[in-house]
Amino acid sequence: CSLPRLYKCCMFLKPFFKLVSMQKLLFFCFPSQTETKSSRYGGERVAEVLQAHGVKFVFTLVGGHISPILVACEKIGIRIVDTRHEATAVFAADAVARLSGTIGVAAVTAGPGLTNTVTAVKNAQMAESPVLLIGGAAATLLQGRGALQDIDQMSLFKPLCKFCASVRTVREIVPVLRKALAIAQSGTPGPVFVEFPIDTLYPFHLVEREFAAKGSPKGLVGNAIVPPQSPEKPFCWAWEPRILSPLPVRIPHATDHQVQQCAELVSRAKKPVILLGSQATLPPTPVDHIRTALESMGIPCFLGGMARGMLGRDSPLHIRQNRRDALKEADLVVLAGTVCDFRMNYGRVLNRRSKIIAVNRDKKQLLKNTDMFWKPTIAIQGDAGSFLLRLSKGLAGHRCPEDWLQSLKEGDITKERANRAKAVEKTEQHLNPLNVLHHVEDLMDEDSIIVADGGDFVGSAAYILRPRGPLCWLDPGAFGTLGVGGGFALGAKLCRPQSEVWIIYGDGSLGFSVAEFDTFTRHKTPVIALVGNDACWSQISREQVPILGSNVACGLAFTDYHIVADGYGGKGILIGREDEASLDEIIRKAQQEAQQGKAMLLNVLIGKTNFRQGSISV
Repeated sequence: CSLPRLYKCCMFLKPFFKLVSMQKLLFFCFPSQTETKSSRYGGERVAEVLQAHGVKFVFTLVGGHISPILVACEKIGIRIVDTRHEATAVFAADAVARLSGTIGVAAVTAGPGLTNTVTAVKNAQMAESPVLLIGGAAATLLQGRGALQDIDQMSLFKPLCKFCASVRTVREIVPVLRKALAIAQSGTPGPVFVEFPIDTLYPFHLVEREFAAKGSPKGLVGNAIVPPQSPEKPFCWAWEPRILSPLPVRIPHATDHQVQQCAELVSRAKKPVILLGSQATLPPTPVDHIRTALESMGIPCFLGGMARGMLGRDSPLHIRQNRRDALKEADLVVLAGTVCDFRMNYGRVLNRRSKIIAVNRDKKQLLKNTDMFWKPTIAIQGDAGSFLLRLSKGLAGHRCPEDWLQSLKEGDITKERANRAKAVEKTEQHLNPLNVLHHVEDLMDEDSIIVADGGDFVGSAAYILRPRGPLCWLDPGAFGTLGVGGGFALGAKLCRPQSEVWIIYGDGSLGFSVAEFDTFTRHKTPVIALVGNDACWSQISREQVPILGSNVACGLAFTDYHIVADGYGGKGILIGREDEASLDEIIRKAQQEAQQGKAMLLNVLIGKTNFRQGSISV
């Protein structure tokens, strides 16, 4: 089409511009190249991009909108893992992202399939996990016309995701996905969402059969309007060769000057501490390198989130107890990916006389509550892991004063002895939950991964169970989401099939994902679930009853969850007070059964204690 001809066409059609978009005019003037006989389909393009980015698993709950993606992925060796709830699929993808250092992928069908994932996507956003959510959608021609499961999905996910896109043609699939995957991992990692209308995924001949216009268009305007609405439009130039490889991932780093300033502050400190958050475990710095850097500096460390286990089980540098007291005494605090939100009492736990170095990839998180409760001496928008490596090199030969570390460690030992004493106290009925947890701690395999999903029982477990190494602890993060257990454990077991994976459940949180025992059985992912069954939402009840005088909605029952696990193909064991003397034997038996391929559920009937009395749930 020559320029004169294009100009004449535009002038002739000027009266119709309000009715006909320029895109439709260009489509009319520049005929498309559509391979109508090709048997290829858009789902194959999706699979090719995922494979080029090293994706090994796609978690899903099947639906017709996304079937071409699942089939194409399976054909090229990407494992499809189907769950019993869409939220579980996203939680599993989240766990893979955290443990593998790559992107986690979940694919769900349109409408309710996607709305079921909202909580899990928000959790990934707040936990800073790079997750790709793939969603089906109604055909482009039928959106807004009452098609099955057709809703405005983009408006739901734009507040939750770093990037959202709706693919309109097969040709867009590769560049949109490459961009989404890069954005998910760049800067502060987080979830991204890509929507695929059904006519961009299936072969042309099927789309044509379903959506071709009935009858022939008439007149010039009719011909101008119909082509963009025809089934051919999504397939224009669909199979041109495309680059599939990953785009660069952009990560902020501290400047040399900032690192030097921090090294000078640390070298002068007499009572320094480091608080590590989940960001310290993010790629590209290997966690083992970070551990070596921390050991070379010799500074006492408090670990939170995914950083739990960073220093191993029994490191002399790891201080587990009395954090508030330590922060009152410290003359220098390094917040390496730690955020001053509710977990840090919004920054009020920090001593105003302390020098504070804050490092975070996200500027908002870096400066959270600095307008009210605390002020950083040096604030660095950058990667925490690589910062710690460079800081240790700048401090070569320098060690933290030994007496400061020793005093904190003595406080640790005193507190843990008190916790041990609590564990031997008798409860009014059933088992002391602390005693059960100590038995598990003593017998848990050295290659274990711990998944935390619950309130009161899990809060106690956090004091007693010690992750054996880096990236061996999974909890929801700042959102405090219940129901992560099934998905997190599934993703963890697939990433590390030789590791022993434990889910620490409250009896309340178990209800969200107990059906995933069916998934564990079908996909041969034998995990061990330890359920603290006190027939109560105790985290809430402990405050609601004394403050408001009622236990309404907090009561559960001593339900036979072990039988539920049996019904889903796993194996359940009921443990009560009469089994106290044989706890070790029962735990070992569960470990053996899991090694032989059975997903295990230990339904432990527990009583009430005053451990963690006064802890808050809001």
